[in-house]
Order: sequence, then structure tokens, then C-alpha cells
Amino acid sequence: MTLMDSTALRRALADRLAEGGFLRTASWRTAVEAVPRHEFLRSGFFEQVEGSAPTAWRPVLPDRADWLERCYADESLVTQIAGTVMPGDILGEILRAPTSSSTLPSLVVRMLEELRVEEASRVLEIGTGTGYSTGLLCHRLGDELVTSVEVDVEVSRRASVALGSCGYFPQLVVGDGLAGHKDGAPYDRLIATCGVLEVPHAWIEQTAPGGVVLATVCGWLYASELARLTVDGDGVAHGGFLGGQISFMLARPQLPPSLGMLPDLESGTEREARLGPDVLDDWDARFVAQLAAPRAQHISLALAGATQHVLVDVEAGAWATLARDGERWAVRQGGPVPLWDMVEDHVLRWRADGSPSLERFEATVTPEAQRVTWPKA
Repeated sequence: MTLMDSTALRRALADRLAEGGFLRTASWRTAVEAVPRHEFLRSGFFEQVEGSAPTAWRPVLPDRADWLERCYADESLVTQIAGTVMPGDILGEILRAPTSSSTLPSLVVRMLEELRVEEASRVLEIGTGTGYSTGLLCHRLGDELVTSVEVDVEVSRRASVALGSCGYFPQLVVGDGLAGHKDGAPYDRLIATCGVLEVPHAWIEQTAPGGVVLATVCGWLYASELARLTVDGDGVAHGGFLGGQISFMLARPQLPPSLGMLPDLESGTEREARLGPDVLDDWDARFVAQLAAPRAQHISLALAGATQHVLVDVEAGAWATLARDGERWAVRQGGPVPLWDMVEDHVLRWRADGSPSLERFEATVTPEAQRVTWPKA
């Protein structure tokens, strides 16, 4: 397949996105058909090595026969590993964690549709990445209405080159996206292509009254949901979650810290657990648990021939470990706060209220805090 086929590939991608219900309006379809995703992937991407454990990645470069077609698949494509490593930097495989990617087009388009832009909407994008979604915004609204912030200098530079090659010249800013870009405020719409533990109030401050903030709320248990918030005139935003188990890489300043040396798991106090660790296997329940302990990390350890599930909040110095004790689960906890007590209280209260779906939750962001609630039974 040659580059001459990219027009057909873009149209086929638009067809698939429309059939899947992600692409709903003619204006965004025109953008998808016009903006060449492959131009934003000229440096190549990484593919996961099937069956590898831990996960290994290998480069896919433009000289590979299936590169162009892969650029128009509805999949996220990893474009950077370990903060600096690009596909052309290695031969063979790499075992480090991804740090930048081109998000799967169906999610990109769904979010742009959910942003509900109007013809003159001024948009602030948090997380330029490859620049593909920035290009779609530029095509839909015009360069002068689009500002995009990226924390990584080299990622921003490559996005600038790709955007320019397509004829788009938005304002690109290198900086901490969690702070937004107040020099261009107020914006009518703000869209974040990274996960956040809490929606920064700076985003609310920089959005005009009646404007929309679209962001993925996550935690270190990695259940995340897409929130759409409407900003009022008092520095407060209200809204809810749109469902669909949305996942994004966390904003780099909010990545979890290293666990370091684990605490003495034989210390603390033990009791019978009201909930076992299997509660974290369910996406909705894990999201609820995460509301109680957004900075808890979960690992499994094989100790003395048995599996122990460990939650650690490094910043708080709190931990909990769950182990099977016959037909029941026992929990042992230590530190300044009872981590598993908080998780159990939250999840059991949610269940007592009928386990409402996440789409029924409500989120409020004030200058002081983010609050997420659900309807009572």
C-alpha cells in the first residue's frame, strides 16, 4: 500500500467511526477525512510483543509494509517509551513503560464530539501528544481558536512539525498542562488528553462561564472515567461521567511514586475483611474504591506459597494487605489511616445505594476540592 492510498484510508476510518457511533456530525467527519493521521506518526510507533511478560515493545517504522495501514487502525499507538526513547532509537525490543501515544481515533473523535464546540469556540487542549487531535481541532475551528499545551519539549516540537506539514499553525505551548495557559484565557472549551487525579481548579478558572471542561478522572488503581463539567460564574464546575471505561496515561506530574521498600507487612492490626481484593476486579467498584483512596497502589505478592494483595499509599504512609484465611479474607493495616477500612466503607455504601452506574455519578469542582457523589437508594 502506498501513501497515495491515505485518502481512501481516511474515508474508511471515518466510515468505521460513524458505524461505531463515535463520529456523529458532518463537521467532525470532514475533519477526519481531511487530517492525515500518518503525518503525525512519521517517527514510527511501538507495537507490543505478543506474549511478553513483562511487556516488551518493538518499533514499527515507516519503511515497514503495513505501517501506513496501521496508522489508520482504530488503536492507540505508543510513540515514546521511558520519556525519551523513540521508535527509531532502538533495534529489537524494549521493556520500559510507554510515556506518549497517539490515542485510538474512536476515543479522540468521541471526545471531540462530546466537547460540543460551536463555530467560534476557543479551545485549550491539555496534552498535544502527536498533534493529531490538535489538527482535527484546527480543521474544525481554525488555527487561531486552538491552543495546545504539552509538557515534553521534544514531543511538542515533533507535533509542531507534523501540524505545519499539514498546514495547521495553532498556538503550541510547552509547560505543565495542569496549570493550563492563563495568558490565553478565558476559553470556551477545555479538553484534556491525559488522566488526572483531580480536575485542577486552574482549568475551571480559565474557562468562561457556561464553558465546558472535558477530562478523564483517574487514580492509581487505574479505573478512570470521562467527566464533562460545565463552569458556572462562581468558579465552580458541575457535571457527570460519560461512561465507557476511558483510559489515558496520567499527567506526568501525577504519576505514582516508586513503592520503594515495602513496610513491615507483619506489623499493624489484623481483622476479618468485609470485602476481599476481588472487589477491585470490577471496574465500577474499583472506581468507587479509588474515590476513597486515589493515591493507593495495588500489587500482588507471592509470600510463603500464598498470594497477598497489598495496597500502599506512599505519600500517606498507609498500607493494607489482604490474604486468604480459610474461607475468609483477613486484612492487616498500618499507618496513619486505615486504608482498607476507607475502601470498604465507600464500596459498601455504594452497594447499599443500589450500585448506581458511573454515568449517574455527579462531580463538582470548587476552589477547595473535587467532590464525586452518587444518587442514594
